Amino acid sequence: PVILILLIISPAINAREIEGVNMPEALEAGQTKLMLNGASSRTKFFIDVYVGGLYLKEKSQDPKAIIEDDAPMAVRLHITSSLITSEKMEKAWREGFENATKGNTRAIDSQVEKFIAVFKEKIEENDIFDLIYTPGKGLEVYKNSKLKSLIEGLAFKRALFGIWLSEKPAQKSLKKAMLGE
Repeated sequence: PVILILLIISPAINAREIEGVNMPEALEAGQTKLMLNGASSRTKFFIDVYVGGLYLKEKSQDPKAIIEDDAPMAVRLHITSSLITSEKMEKAWREGFENATKGNTRAIDSQVEKFIAVFKEKIEENDIFDLIYTPGKGLEVYKNSKLKSLIEGLAFKRALFGIWLSEKPAQKSLKKAMLGE
């Protein structure tokens, strides 16, 4: 009975609760352990749509350095609204890539299309997307712990992380929280 209790309690010990969602304190990128740098909820029209967390090897509050760095890192998105649809996600991703690249997505268009294809499957509340970048390998996209796609290219990784960390982020308060501010 004591062991069972420890197994039930232990996941909560290694997680940070944000808006009722447990965000793990660490994720793996290949052989590298990444630590939660910061997390918060993404709100659209007064509705929390997901909790997003940024994972890095070492804590950082420098968005430009994080975007530019060719180092293991990850973003976890935990969907918190049943109002999220594949169509809305696709629109949000396209807008995010446009903002992150200042409208210059041409060099990464094929990677963007491959990335967005993952989100064409039905999206449900409590789905978890892990976007894990490993240098020399690319960005692995997981949905509920299942690998859905591998997208190569540092330019794509920079644009993707720029969605949350660029000068025109998806949401300023989420950017600040991801940076641990």
